[in-house]
Formats: sequence, C-alpha cells, structure tokens
Amino acid sequence: MAVVPVTSVRETAVRTLRAAGAATGQLVGGFGTAVRALGVLLLAAVAAVTAPVGVGLLLAPVVLRALHALARRERARLARRGVDIVPPDPPPVRLRRAPADPTTRRELRWLVRHGTLGLLLGLLGLLLPLCAVRDTTFPLWWWLVPETTTTSVGVGTAHTWLDAVAAMLLGVGWTAILLGLGPGLARLQAAPARRLLAAGPDTDLSLRVAELTATRAAALDAHATELRRIERSLHDGAQNRLVSVTVLLGAARRMAARDPAGADELLERAQSAAEQALAELRSVARGILPPVLADRGLAGALLGLAADCGVPCRVEADVPERCAASVEATAYFVVAEALTNIARHSGAERASVTVRAGGGRLRLRIEDDGRGGADEDGGSGLTGIRRRVAALDGTLRLTSPPGGPTLLEADLPCGG
Repeated sequence: MAVVPVTSVRETAVRTLRAAGAATGQLVGGFGTAVRALGVLLLAAVAAVTAPVGVGLLLAPVVLRALHALARRERARLARRGVDIVPPDPPPVRLRRAPADPTTRRELRWLVRHGTLGLLLGLLGLLLPLCAVRDTTFPLWWWLVPETTTTSVGVGTAHTWLDAVAAMLLGVGWTAILLGLGPGLARLQAAPARRLLAAGPDTDLSLRVAELTATRAAALDAHATELRRIERSLHDGAQNRLVSVTVLLGAARRMAARDPAGADELLERAQSAAEQALAELRSVARGILPPVLADRGLAGALLGLAADCGVPCRVEADVPERCAASVEATAYFVVAEALTNIARHSGAERASVTVRAGGGRLRLRIEDDGRGGADEDGGSGLTGIRRRVAALDGTLRLTSPPGGPTLLEADLPCGG
C-alpha cells in the first residue's frame, strides 16, 4: 500500500478546521479561568491595600487558597487539551512562608498575566466565532430589520444588497483570522502557564531523580520482556519448524532409494515447514524493528496496520519529519497493540488513529466505539504499552468508561 501524504486540499481543510476548533475551545476555556484569575487578582489587590489596617491579613489566606486552587485548575484544563505541565511541589498555605516560596511567586506572576492578557485573548476567542457567523450570514436576514442593522463592529448600516455583501466579506475576514491565527492565540494564552505553572529550576530534584529511576527500571523491564518474547517466539515457532524440516529431510533421504514417491511427499512437507519457519522468522524480525518503518515511514506503517485491522480503522497522520527510530518503533508498537486489543476485546465497529508531531513531541490518539471498560490488569497488553512508553520518558493516558468509548493517548519525545 502506498503512503498517502496528508497534503490534499480536503485533508488540509479538515486539519485547519479542527485546529481552529480546538484553539477556539482552548481560548474559551481559558477565558473562564481568566475571569476567575481577574477576580483573585482584584481580591489580592484589596488585601494588599487594606493590609495596614489588618483587613488584608484576614484576606491573605483566602487569596492564597484561591490562587493555588486556580493554578491547579488551569493545569488540569490544559492537560485535557494535550498541554502537559509537570506540577511543582505543593506550595505552602501558611502566610509566613508564602512570600519566600518560589512556586507561590511564579503563580502570582501567572495570575497577573492570565488575568489581563489571557482574559483579552479569551474574549477574542469568544467573540471571533460569533462575529464570523453573524457577518457571514448577514445577507440572509438583514432585510428583516432594515435601517437598524449594522456590522458586528457597530459601524455602517446596510441599505442595499451591496452593503449586505460587504458585511458578509467582513465575516469571511473574521473567519480567515480565526483559522489562521486561532492556534497561535491559543498558544500565546497558554504560554504563561507552560512557563510559570510548571516545576521551576529551583524545585527539589529528588522527585525528578525518582521519576528517572522508575523510568530506567521500566525501560529495563520492557527490554527484558521483549527479549523473552523474542526467545519464546524463536523457540516455540521457528526452531520447532526447523527441527521438523531436519527430521523430514532425513526421512526423505532414507526413503529416496526404496520409495521415491514417499520421499517426494516428505520433501514437500519439509518445504512447507521451511516456508512457515521463514514466515515466523520474518514476523519476529518485524516485531524487533518493523522494516516498513524504514521503507515507508511511520505514516505508511500505520496505514498498513489499519489495513490489516479486523475493525474498520481510519488513520490521520501529520508527521512532517522523521522521529528517532526508537520513538517510531514504540509508536508502531503502541498502535499495533491497541488495534489488536480493539479487534479482540472491544466489540467496536469503528476505530481511528491520529498521529501528530510538533513542538518536539509525537502524540498518538487511538479511539474506538466499543464497549469500553479496558483494564490494565486484565491481561490486554496495556501494561506492556505503558512500559514501552515510559521507557522513552513518555506519558500514557487511558479513558475507557463502561459502555465506551475507549480513548488511548500517548505522548512521546520525538528525539527519543
């Protein structure tokens, strides 16, 4: 199967619309937390102004709790949008320790930026779609309210159809701005949280050391498991086939003189066993590092997996550049194991695989409409997937409520 590049007009349009929709959702969600941030910011200002008379000292603990709660809420919101922020150590809640705490100071800086710039960007993300829809559909209804209808910016009154068409062109402009600048605006709104709500350089490194130690142990376990799988496949499969070939060839050699027809039948069986051994050896080799990755890249390899899947599967791959071989092999393993689970256990009618690379990360999303209830302890291979992902310092999230759908998301560093 030839690799289908994601460059057609239709696919580009769909990708652009999805990116704009996701950006709009992120901006609107950020607007909600920005309104709260502005409230907490105003409360902090009141506490600072009234501190000399003692009122601010009573308000300060409330401000601290609200600040930390809002920061946690923002991290969780961005995590749902695919923006992973490593949280710092829990900040102190006592007033005496808060001014010297670096996490609290960073959260205060984020509060100022999100309550001002983030609020404006969120408001823009809320108004742009409304203005785009309002002005684009203007020619359909302007004549119902003549002489009083203006554009969404409040300038101009439509008296003729030409004026209505001009307003529609303004709506097209709003749409173009939303499609072209929406993702950038969303990244700009999330930038302070990425920088200030994550664990800073002055955070205690013991947690990171423990995390890396666990990751190294997971990598060693995954390596050992893979070696056992290869050994078992060779011992139980190809080795037995080759032993059978040896026995059949020996029997055929002894029968060649007295029973040529029987020897020919044994040789035919030996050839069949040799072909099966060769197929099993190729299967083991593909499991170590699928050659299709080198030949067709990750996108082509995943298209091949989808074609062989027992459930109709749609693949959308946007990987402009090649990742490290270990990362592509892990991504291939994750998708292959996930599609195998879907075909065997989910009872799904459809599945989809989405792969996107950007910002130094490779993100996988495998979804099906099956019965759900996937459990890592149920022997479905999810533990192996998690170990392979953790070995590259990646993250794995599984959402599978009873009744479905099941969503498996993996985030890997492109560099391995």
